[in-house]
Amino acid sequence: MSVDALLDAARDACENAHVPYSDYPVGAALRTADGTVYVGCNVENANYSNSLHAEEVALGDAVKNGHDAFDALAVSSGARDGVTPCGMCRQTLVEFCDDDLPIYCDTGDGVERHELGVLLPDTITAANLD
Repeated sequence: MSVDALLDAARDACENAHVPYSDYPVGAALRTADGTVYVGCNVENANYSNSLHAEEVALGDAVKNGHDAFDALAVSSGARDGVTPCGMCRQTLVEFCDDDLPIYCDTGDGVERHELGVLLPDTITAANLD
């Protein structure tokens, strides 16, 4: 799946977001190493700390279906403002992804490309727990 198709999948997922509090829908499309794509959208809750983020919904679905290797992520918001994954989602992605995971962020008139390790340097990994 091309970057454009991955972004389209993130945009489509964004349409299903449940955002009655922030009115800020986000969609994510996560591509596995074998090319399967899992999508997620944010799901807000009145208790904000229980809200689910689009990236973690996509990752959870992929892991639930037996995947643990990923090669690209696309993220889009209703504002098409180049939103990147938050710190919590970055840390969760690091559990499964290498530092060079490309993250494509929708700017509306283009795409910004980031790498996970640049967005979250010196991350906490299993190696830090020893």
